[in-house]
Amino acid sequence: MKKNLKSIIGGLWLTPKIWSLSKTPVGEVQSYTLYNDNGNQRRLFQNFIDAKEGDIVIGYEATPVKQIVAIAEVAKAADDKQIYFKKTEALLNPIDFSAIKNIPELNGMEFFKNMNGSFFKLSENEYNILLDLIRDENPKTTDKLNLKYSEGEFLDEVFMDSAEYTRLKSLLLGKKNIILQGAPGVGKTYSAKRLAYSIIGEKNESRIEFIQFHQNYSYEDFIMGYKPKEDGGFELKRGVFYNFCKKAQSDPNKDYFFIIDEINRGNMSKIFGELLMLIENGYRGEMHEIRLAYNDEHFFVPENLYIIGMMNTADRSLAMIDYALRRRFSFFDIVPGFDTEGFNKYKENLNSETFNQVIDAIKALNAEIAEDDSLGQGFCIGHSYFCNQDSFDKMWLENVIKYDIEPMLREYWFDKCRKIQKRNV
Repeated sequence: MKKNLKSIIGGLWLTPKIWSLSKTPVGEVQSYTLYNDNGNQRRLFQNFIDAKEGDIVIGYEATPVKQIVAIAEVAKAADDKQIYFKKTEALLNPIDFSAIKNIPELNGMEFFKNMNGSFFKLSENEYNILLDLIRDENPKTTDKLNLKYSEGEFLDEVFMDSAEYTRLKSLLLGKKNIILQGAPGVGKTYSAKRLAYSIIGEKNESRIEFIQFHQNYSYEDFIMGYKPKEDGGFELKRGVFYNFCKKAQSDPNKDYFFIIDEINRGNMSKIFGELLMLIENGYRGEMHEIRLAYNDEHFFVPENLYIIGMMNTADRSLAMIDYALRRRFSFFDIVPGFDTEGFNKYKENLNSETFNQVIDAIKALNAEIAEDDSLGQGFCIGHSYFCNQDSFDKMWLENVIKYDIEPMLREYWFDKCRKIQKRNV
């Protein structure tokens, strides 16, 4: 980050006492009084007077955890009563006090001499060292022009009809947490990401986080926990959901989407811990914040964060989803889209009678699977097995049938070999 040339010194360090920098949204201007509640000048009063508009500020918080949490700037120089700051960047990976105090070149910082104060000067060398430390953990990303993405693009790419898309979007925006469930190959993951794009209005990856649950996924991976250090000992590390919540908190006027593949493979109570309650729509926002288990930090799940989970209904190895999960999520069935307008356009572009015949056979097979008491609609064959082709290729189609569809049927009807032999896709 290039510091303002008007800066009185290398930079500035702010430790606010009357509001939280981490909870302040990016771009928001906050005023800071020059006098305390008793009417006395704040410590190092001259720093407040000398600060100029545009000066870069390192934002530090002393509670609940001592760490650098943000970059800000002086939005307006001090008047008779106040100075004004604007938060310009939230740090997804805050810098702990322990990392700062161990750097010999920072031992002379004004902050270390007057830690009870609020506003400190930094030498140019101190500022550059701190900024390098920040950028090592929080690389600066350059803004890029994202491709626009609307309902039209969604319907062209995801084989779902318009009414179902409208219902799905409404359900997510209302509930804030949904699970897309369906058989293999119906495009759950593909649909989830594009649903987020369509609500954002563009293909903006910075506002989407994608992870996959597994049996060993834990609270320490998801929220925070102690992890071993290379040089021995342990340090408190923040998890992916914690960081993404902080990112959304700092940008409250935009929607953010957290996508979880294989959500039913994880132990939800173990992974979410005390936050299992806070993901509910009615418990979002700062007024419902709770203390985190590891560091006593007050934390909340922001209202502009939406969770999309995916679940494979054909995996018999998984136990039923527990009530705690069902109560907090709405479940939306993603079904094979062979009859949608989008898939019909796709068939027309391939222009193959062989392909059309195979699709008709798959649709008949799905009807039989849906009627089977031991299977049902959740085991139907999805359309994605037959997608992503620019032109018809007979070998590709034969490989899909032989190495994807037939093994799945053998698993479905493992005790009915004759039935499988009768199916001639």
